[in-house]
Amino acid sequence: MKLEVLVADDHAIIRDGLKKILADTDDLVVSGEAGNGNVILEKVRERDWDLVVLDLSMPGRNGLELIKLIKLERPKLPILIFSMHQEEQYAVRAIRAGASGYLSKEGDTELLLPAIRRVAAGGVFISPKLAELLAADVSPNTNNQPHTLLTNREFEVFSRIVRGTSLTAIAEEFSLSIKTVSTHKSHILVKMNMATHVDLVRYAIDRNLLDLTSN
Repeated sequence: MKLEVLVADDHAIIRDGLKKILADTDDLVVSGEAGNGNVILEKVRERDWDLVVLDLSMPGRNGLELIKLIKLERPKLPILIFSMHQEEQYAVRAIRAGASGYLSKEGDTELLLPAIRRVAAGGVFISPKLAELLAADVSPNTNNQPHTLLTNREFEVFSRIVRGTSLTAIAEEFSLSIKTVSTHKSHILVKMNMATHVDLVRYAIDRNLLDLTSN
């Protein structure tokens, strides 16, 4: 019996590509797909799955919050993040939120099937880069990196601010008020001891936290 995979990505070409790749295997099949966060939550509630392959950037429910919501519905459901975001940006936070693995779409494609199989079997997939980040995350020196002081929501707002997204667009994406987003921005500046969004952009560039290819 093949392991049934639910693929959640807002790009149909990615979903189709994963279906074709898994169709060539003897042990895996894409049995469901979702193009936005609300649909994936509906499908998770409908039935059991062996694995969710999840993009972090989708309409509706989005990002790290979506991982937590899926785990609330199905605590034992394995989640593999397959994202355009590089590991430096979200991998550690995704693992903290409940994901069992993280793979960048820009990474080695030969790692995809091994990652899916390992996570579906109840294991954890950690790339060498992610292993370094996790080690640094528990190091006492981590506190020297201001962005690690941000909450998940603040980090998501921060990541969009440094990509040039307006506060209005951020508010729409996360279904928040402009006032709430402005408050997040203020907290970010205070926690990171910076004065303007330009300082945030420079910081993100220096630490490889800026991803201009993200949607």
